[in-house]
Amino acid sequence: MAVTYTWTIATCEHDIATGGINVVHWRCTGVDGDHSASSYGTVGLTPDPSASDFVAYADVTEAQAQGWVWGSVSQEDTEASIAAKIDKLINPTEASGNPWAA
Repeated sequence: MAVTYTWTIATCEHDIATGGINVVHWRCTGVDGDHSASSYGTVGLTPDPSASDFVAYADVTEAQAQGWVWGSVSQEDTEASIAAKIDKLINPTEASGNPWAA
C-alpha cells in the first residue's frame, strides 16, 4: 500500500493587539494500512501589521497557515521521514524481550 499523508494545523498563537499570528503548531500524520506515524512541530512567524500582505488572525485560513508552515518546513523531507518510520513498523529490524521462558 501507499502512505496517505494528512497535514493539520493544531493551533495558532497570536498577538491579541495586532491579530498577527506568531506561532503555528502543525502535525503531519501518515497512514499505511494498520500502521501510522506522525511528526509535530512549530513554526515561528514575525507578522508585520503594516505590510500589504498582512492577514489578521480572524481572517487566516488553514490553507494560508499551512503555506506558512511549508515556507519553513520541507513537506517532502517530513513525509519521507514519516514513510521511513512506517517502513520500520512494517519491516522491523530490531525486537525486544527475554530469550528465556517466563
